[in-house]
Amino acid sequence: MKTSILKSLLLVVTCMVMDGTTAQKAETPDFRYDVGAKINEMTLTQGGTMVVATNDGLVGIKPGSNTLLFNFTEYGRVKPEELTYVPNAPYVIVAQGGFANLTAKKSVIDYISGKTLFNTESNGWKIAYTCDVMMPQNKLVVSGQRTSKEKYATQVAVYDLNTGKEDYRFNLGDPDRVGIAKVYEVTGRPLLLKEHLIVPTNQGMIAKKAQTGEVLWENKIKGVSWMVADASEKELYAFESVNQGKNTRIHKIGTSGNELWEDDHKVKGTIANFEILPNGIAVVSNTDDGGSGSVFAAKNESNIAFLSAANGEDLWDKAPKTKGYVQHFYVMDDGILFGIYQGGINKISFSGETLFKKPLKTGENILTMANTPQGLIYITSEDANIVNLSTGEQVWEKPLKYRRASAVSSAFDKANNRYLISADDELFTVDATSGVVSTLAESKFDGKENPAHVEVRTNGILLTSDQNLMMLDWSGNKTWHEYYRAPGKSALGAIIAGVSAVATAATSAAAFNAANQNRNKLGNYTDRGERYADLGVGMAAATGASISEMLRRFKATAATENSQFILTKLDDGVGLIKINKDQGAKEKEIVLKDKKPEYEVDEIGGILYYKADANSIFAYDLN
Repeated sequence: MKTSILKSLLLVVTCMVMDGTTAQKAETPDFRYDVGAKINEMTLTQGGTMVVATNDGLVGIKPGSNTLLFNFTEYGRVKPEELTYVPNAPYVIVAQGGFANLTAKKSVIDYISGKTLFNTESNGWKIAYTCDVMMPQNKLVVSGQRTSKEKYATQVAVYDLNTGKEDYRFNLGDPDRVGIAKVYEVTGRPLLLKEHLIVPTNQGMIAKKAQTGEVLWENKIKGVSWMVADASEKELYAFESVNQGKNTRIHKIGTSGNELWEDDHKVKGTIANFEILPNGIAVVSNTDDGGSGSVFAAKNESNIAFLSAANGEDLWDKAPKTKGYVQHFYVMDDGILFGIYQGGINKISFSGETLFKKPLKTGENILTMANTPQGLIYITSEDANIVNLSTGEQVWEKPLKYRRASAVSSAFDKANNRYLISADDELFTVDATSGVVSTLAESKFDGKENPAHVEVRTNGILLTSDQNLMMLDWSGNKTWHEYYRAPGKSALGAIIAGVSAVATAATSAAAFNAANQNRNKLGNYTDRGERYADLGVGMAAATGASISEMLRRFKATAATENSQFILTKLDDGVGLIKINKDQGAKEKEIVLKDKKPEYEVDEIGGILYYKADANSIFAYDLN
């Protein structure tokens, strides 16, 4: 789920042939931006700002005027690996030379306001080892070495991201000590609590009181990479990577820094999921042989454990065998529900008992698991069904099966009380009450495409792909079908490359866990498929104008809800057209005059960004 939030904000557009509408020329965009240097990459952020990497630095664009939101040139050219977009927060961290380079300069830019809130140079840092945004506190925690003015002391500081001002700062060691002093290096992501900050170092964990820097406690647990506290903040769990990252040790720490377990708990692999529950600790770890073998290799699988909060011992006499990677993991009132990528769903009680009569066999790649009034619906690349969440028994008389599909999508038709599942070129319907499965329609698309999305509209059922739109009536009869040929593979490739660049923005395991604390809750199935119900929940407690603007965007109705934007060859050159989803009519046309256009569409804001030349970006209002 971690990689899908940004993809859902982008529309990978396709191609159509125009027939007589008045074209808006590329020379007359709604907004135009000269970024001042060669454009290397365009990234549409979660907050809606277009961030452009150039030979001179980083540029921010927000349509509304022809001026740049910001132009960050302090570090010169910025490489993609030197950028980290903080998930569910309006910040991008820039590190000259990359985060692995300890000589790197670091800056934090609020890409919604355009302000640079922090940089190492102006804040007195010679080297910044770590630079972590903490949400929902909306704080920045920096560790590293100060300049010569402060005797190159190793320090940790906390900054308020509403203002960019320093809250407090303290030494890790004693810079005035005579003789050989301990060298402190921060080994992982600090943990910011209400009244103190815990810092993992190569010498052990150190807890410092907020504002004063008073040492509250220290221990000898070295090399911790990340930590998580319970709701009371009186107990915390620390994760230490061992055996060159192949295994993980889990420590439980009390309020005085003492270990609450007699022995730490070792798990195979790296932690993929961790949940503190009233009756224990749920842990999912992934093992990897380190080779290039597929996920089906025997050594490449997930391990699930349920540990005692009192002593760290495994509460399950026999852990469930996954025989693959855990793709879905949900904490229920009576146990843990999980789905395996290679196929299979099971439910285990907190005492280790199998709650399903037998593991449920499913097809590979579980695309959807969600609550419905009838039970748990699952949809894979090969089959679909609803099962009783207490017993695991099938609700539908027999599962809906189809050959392994390259494109599967679903929706709920509330008016007719049925599920709609599109798999390749067939649209199936399942009665929500009886579970009777039938084929509603065959959806033969042109251009070697299959429907990628199914959507319930007010006047029928809409099936869409990159190059096709087809409207069906409630009986499955075709009302209209529009197909438009792509201008060429090269243009489509440029679009996909732009989307991939956004989707592959890397975050550490610790940052991912911090940004997705509500991901283990099973959501309800909606008529638009599985939603990111918790998107923005972690931000709700944060304050600040940029946070508020980003939350409004999360809650906004997409500007393109009633339209699809499609790339095609027009009379005057390659361009984009706006298609009404209910009538299939063309509403707007924009000529880009480029055989290989590089562009992105902000689906929520309704803005087209087009790289007009090496140094310029045009923006078009698609509303």
